Amino acid sequence: MFMRRRPLVRPVVRPAGAPLLRGALVGGAAYAAGRSAARASRREQDQEQAIADLQYQQQQEAQQAQQAAPAPPPAPPQAAPAAQPAGQDPGGLTEQLARLGELAQQGVLTPEEFAAAKARLLAG
Repeated sequence: MFMRRRPLVRPVVRPAGAPLLRGALVGGAAYAAGRSAARASRREQDQEQAIADLQYQQQQEAQQAQQAAPAPPPAPPQAAPAAQPAGQDPGGLTEQLARLGELAQQGVLTPEEFAAAKARLLAG
């Protein structure tokens, strides 16, 4: 009599949608990881931009503080000597003009302030 043999390899029976489901899970996880990385990158860029904005604002405030710093008080008006020979420099006018020029080059005086101070010196 013939005996029936059992097959050596049994076929694996999977539901019809199993490979599709596994692919969707893997793809969905990759998509979520990509979105998360993009969100983190965007957040980091926003933070760097905020830091750059704050640094720029602090620089602007520092520059304004330097410009708004009180300029050294102008030299008190000196009384002109009663008898000055013509041709002499009254009270070191060139020295005062040179000092004003140095202050303007250092950025302590604006060009408008320099012009006004120079006009005052030359007028009186």
